[in-house]
Amino acid sequence: MSLPDYFLDRVTADIRQQMAGIVALTNQLARQRLTPDGQACVSSVAEAAEGVRRLLDAALDLQALETHGLRLDPSPIRLRDLMDEVQDHWRAAAAMSGVTLLVSYDGAPDAAVLADRTRLKQIYDGFIGEAVAGARRGAVEASLRAVPEGDRLLVEGRVRSARDPAWEAQDLDTRVRAVETQLGLEVALGMALARRLISDLRGRVADQANPGGGHTVLFQLPLPKAAATPEPELRHPTRSGHVLVVDDNATNRMVAQALCEMFDCTSESAVDGVEAVEAARNGRFDLILMDIRMPRMDGVAAARAIRAIGGERGEVPIVALTANADPDDAAEYLAAGMDGVIEKPMKPEHLLSVLQQALDFPRGSAAA
Repeated sequence: MSLPDYFLDRVTADIRQQMAGIVALTNQLARQRLTPDGQACVSSVAEAAEGVRRLLDAALDLQALETHGLRLDPSPIRLRDLMDEVQDHWRAAAAMSGVTLLVSYDGAPDAAVLADRTRLKQIYDGFIGEAVAGARRGAVEASLRAVPEGDRLLVEGRVRSARDPAWEAQDLDTRVRAVETQLGLEVALGMALARRLISDLRGRVADQANPGGGHTVLFQLPLPKAAATPEPELRHPTRSGHVLVVDDNATNRMVAQALCEMFDCTSESAVDGVEAVEAARNGRFDLILMDIRMPRMDGVAAARAIRAIGGERGEVPIVALTANADPDDAAEYLAAGMDGVIEKPMKPEHLLSVLQQALDFPRGSAAA
């Protein structure tokens, strides 16, 4: 990796992490008793932070497709739920543009595919964004039909709009600039990303003129069938615990401590490995969340030093909390005596999993 690419990766990873922190903190603040004006301000901050995160993700995804090719994170997806998420995401933006959004699903209620949820939503986002910008009135219809084909489902998506004829006469570059003006750079990037994703997923896309005017984008993706799985229940641990959060970034510490509070756990914090070792030696913790890159003493050295304490305090579960979580990095953390890795930005369900392991099945107990 070249030096410019290295710094780009580091900067974008840090921006993602900071925006995730803002979103988590505003979500925590939204649960407090606020005045109506205060609640509106918190919602606006959360919406802006989420928009910046999506914008960054779209730009990086487009760059990654050009540089490294398509990377997928497949999981079972219930198609009916996917369309609910598309509707929730676009309802307000369409209404602000004077457009009525109609979303429908045609298929078995529990039909599910093994696919990358984010990629499928990006495809709809790109086509709906262009349709909303070009319609300027009336309605935009987004639909999905699931057709069984052996061990696969043919997913047929449509986005139909009554576009202005003048819109259709413009070339793609002009339309992209118009979308950016009306709905923002995030949606404009989505237009380009959607068609690239369908091509890389070996699907097909076609543009059709509607009888009487308007336009429909039709795309087809053959995807493996999957058994629909229920959303996991965020079951709290059987007992509360005390957690040491170690991170040199104040926002990251606040986010982690807010999530610990969500699961009825108390917490303390340390700003580097030196403070972490001292806290572990003198206190009693059920879990240590350990950042890796810190001044004075990094997380790997701190984990080794804590294990060297010996006794009960030296056996406390330690989980790496880091943006560097590829297999080679994870192997280094485990070799240093850590018990697992949580990738930044931390998700509640990931923290819950390690809390359950640490509190329900402490070191030395037999996990059923």
